[in-house]
Amino acid sequence: MTEAQYQARLIKRIEGIFVGCLVLKNDSRQLQGIPDLLLLWGRHWAMLEVKISEDASFQPNQYYYLSWAGEMSFAAVIHPGNEEEVLRGLQRAFAT
Repeated sequence: MTEAQYQARLIKRIEGIFVGCLVLKNDSRQLQGIPDLLLLWGRHWAMLEVKISEDASFQPNQYYYLSWAGEMSFAAVIHPGNEEEVLRGLQRAFAT
């Protein structure tokens, strides 16, 4: 499975958990290092950096933007190995 395939499956799963949410794919060409996904649901928002594996490499500024977004709301790196944990954390953060 490629990262793009995983990301597409993940988006569908998120949309199933947070019915009515909007999941936007960010463009790193516009802002280098911005996490891959922005989730908007009611008054809540979160950013997720999607990786295909736990040991996938990071691009410049990715840690910065994850920290920045996490201070204001919820931000995490998500991959198949931690998907359940991150989605549970997201549900707690969104109080569902």
